[in-house]
Amino acid sequence: MSIAAPARSLRPGLVLADLIPASRARDLALVAGGAALTGLAAQISVPVPGSPVPVSGQTFAALLVGTALGARRGFLALALYAVAGAAGVPWFAQATSGYGMPSFGYILGMLLAATVVGGLARRGADRSVLRTAGAMALGSVIVYAVGVPYLALATGMTLGQAVAAGLVPFLIGDALKAALAMGALPAAWKLAGRRG
Repeated sequence: MSIAAPARSLRPGLVLADLIPASRARDLALVAGGAALTGLAAQISVPVPGSPVPVSGQTFAALLVGTALGARRGFLALALYAVAGAAGVPWFAQATSGYGMPSFGYILGMLLAATVVGGLARRGADRSVLRTAGAMALGSVIVYAVGVPYLALATGMTLGQAVAAGLVPFLIGDALKAALAMGALPAAWKLAGRRG
């Protein structure tokens, strides 16, 4: 099977996953693969002193999954990740599972963020460095907008304490992850255009 022609691959309205010939099996594999990639990336995890939330690769993976798969498949992939993890699959950060942990709000935020960046990718937000930076920044804001208040509620922290423990220590890492996405996604589109 060949990748779509360059004119199709560069046409607005497509996401990277649309370059694979369409089928129900493709969509199921992409959703399962997106969930599994997020679970694997979550195992790249480093505890943060003073915070119940570790630095991990799952947010980066969730945003890439949403962008590459589009809003619907991105939502389904992160929903599968969240539901399976809540049900006991140990693929949240540090091989944890369940929905009672203080960091579960970030997982819910990732589900929403993957959906939003997937919708933006359909509008070409992953085709240039600057637009990719904007999409990744918005996705990160969404993750924190859900995760930080959830952390405060789950731990009894004030909102200020939750920001200090669940947002501030992660900003530099998020900037690095955004820089990786800013290079990877537009490069993938260029490569797809050449191979078509």
